[in-house]
Amino acid sequence: MRADRRGFMKATLGAATVLAAPYGFVKSINQAWGAQSWIKKGEPIKVGLLFSLTGGLAVPEEDSTLVMQYAIDEINKAGGIAGQPIEPVIVDAKSDFNVYSEKTKELILRNRVVALFGCYTSASRKAILPTVMAQNHLLYYPTCYEGAECTQNTICTGPLANQHSKDLIPFMVQQFGKKVFFVGSNYVWPKESNKNAKVWLQQAGGELLGEEYIPLGSSEFGPVLNKIREAKPNFIFSTVVGASDIAFHKQFKQEGFKVDSMPIASLTTGEIETRAMGNEFGAGHFLSAPYFQGLDNPTNHKFVEGFLKSKYGKNGVTHYNMEETYLSAYVFKYGLEKAIAKVGLEEVTPRAIRDSTGGIKVEDAVSPEGLIWIDDQNFNAWLKPKIGQCQADGSFKIVKASAEHVAPDPYSIYPDLGKCTADGLKAADGKVRKSVI
Repeated sequence: MRADRRGFMKATLGAATVLAAPYGFVKSINQAWGAQSWIKKGEPIKVGLLFSLTGGLAVPEEDSTLVMQYAIDEINKAGGIAGQPIEPVIVDAKSDFNVYSEKTKELILRNRVVALFGCYTSASRKAILPTVMAQNHLLYYPTCYEGAECTQNTICTGPLANQHSKDLIPFMVQQFGKKVFFVGSNYVWPKESNKNAKVWLQQAGGELLGEEYIPLGSSEFGPVLNKIREAKPNFIFSTVVGASDIAFHKQFKQEGFKVDSMPIASLTTGEIETRAMGNEFGAGHFLSAPYFQGLDNPTNHKFVEGFLKSKYGKNGVTHYNMEETYLSAYVFKYGLEKAIAKVGLEEVTPRAIRDSTGGIKVEDAVSPEGLIWIDDQNFNAWLKPKIGQCQADGSFKIVKASAEHVAPDPYSIYPDLGKCTADGLKAADGKVRKSVI
């Protein structure tokens, strides 16, 4: 018993040392562990689910955890991957960027997951990417983001700025008028998204009356709404996220603003947020996203019915972020199967999965939004942008949809910086910079 206890303490202290160590030491430890297979024949395939189950980001991220479990169950019931089941290792990032970073190290170094699925904000993504890149690991980031990033360790299934706000801004200008007020949460995604939106706004002949940012998690919008009242825009462009988004829409209505004369056009406010705030606070406002629960196709009907009837459908709706997370599970499945065919089950590494994923398709029969595929250079998704207006019952009516797939362009407003390729950011002079974040 004493020997067992000594062994347990030694292992525990060793793991703790690794998790607390600087990157150089961690890298050498990981090289020593490198002889171990990430996937072993006859054992479950471990993946890490790194979302917030508590705190201000739990509104969208809890549902990402739930839908990933649903997708994993679905894949496992169909035989798993190469005959082996997927096993999710679930952690709560607690809406805390330090926790995201700590848990990333733990999932990779202690739990030995072969891939990570996680984050809803760019701030949390950027908090974990240094570890992901240092370990040459793999992150599936399943939501919209701002671009201006080119890593060799990330696969994204959500839209870039050129796949949502590029359509949304001119649509709103045409429908409601040229004057707009920007409101966002105070971190990198809203600010960089608004840089893109300003370009689209200028091209549409619009006028920016004001731009305000609220601390992430804040629920006080009185001062901002006073500025909006004075400015009198035709519409508001919102990149407010999480619990703050719910507070913003509620206070908008409570302060007497009228949705028919000054609607909010958002990149984040979907069915989950509308259900959380109450349908009356969401009705009339707009969202740009590739997926809405009301999409009328057989695959989506099956997805919505199956998910909501499952033990994971407790929150009562599906949502663009959930669907993009669901798609990431299948992108992983197909990429891993391709990697196994190339190098063999026990030789697969996280990077081998990434390198096998370019061009992977999720067909109509699996994807609720319809066919998508992963670009073979920048590893973002080709998809069809859509704009929906929230109805009185909380559902969204599609008011505009792209007839063609739109290519992801991480540097759409920064063409002089170069082009994101599979090997890194390639400048006009041919030089390539790796892992640009």
